[in-house]
Amino acid sequence: MSESPNSPTPSPSPSDRPVPGHRLLRLVEVMETLRRQCPWDSSQTHESLAKYLIQESYETLETIEDGDYPQLREELGDVLLQVVFHAAIGAERAEGDPARFTVDDVADAIIDKMTRRHPHVFGGVDVSGTDEVWSNWEAIKAAERAEKAKANGGSGETSVLDGVPFAQPAVLLAYELQKRAVRNGFPADLVGDDGAEGGELFAALAAERDQGRDPETDLRLAARRFDKRVRASEEAARKDGREPRELSAEQWREYWSKTGE
Repeated sequence: MSESPNSPTPSPSPSDRPVPGHRLLRLVEVMETLRRQCPWDSSQTHESLAKYLIQESYETLETIEDGDYPQLREELGDVLLQVVFHAAIGAERAEGDPARFTVDDVADAIIDKMTRRHPHVFGGVDVSGTDEVWSNWEAIKAAERAEKAKANGGSGETSVLDGVPFAQPAVLLAYELQKRAVRNGFPADLVGDDGAEGGELFAALAAERDQGRDPETDLRLAARRFDKRVRASEEAARKDGREPRELSAEQWREYWSKTGE
């Protein structure tokens, strides 16, 4: 018996649906082609690409802050491209070179790390809640660092602050150092102003952290509010026929007060 022309199209069975992630294989192929055939792409190195990884990450962050989720797909694609690009460069090294790695090595590394650091999900370990998850996470990371130090010829003794990258922005660096120390038993009351340059800022970050807030996110929000209010004050001045750059301090205060209402 034939189906009616108006019969609904049957849904594809699970076996007919594309496997999630299958398009990543095509991205790898595209990148390999670019490395062979594009003069610019073929000339790039890990060092020359470093700045783009930072730029693309910040563009993605801005998209999230703006709530522009349709655009987020494209920005995440730009970040993903950087990962695949670096992997393509790594794969071109000679077999046996310790610096050689492929995109599969990158995936394997993060798969191993996430399964190892989530024993409550993949290892049958019971946890009482988020705090215990974090405690296990720190203990596992400490063991990993000690093992790596021994493998590199060290004693295996490590600091609770090992692994905090100093190349990150200062606010993030201070926050991560404070968080890592306190999470590993360092007295929170000892995190404060040391009386030297930046001490007051460091203590202010600690106060934000004590409230369970993210100082980087909060500071960015404060910066955005400031930006918005300055622009609104400028617009109000222009409506009155005034050039913002020619406003007196008192006029600025007048428009600032109005835009805060």
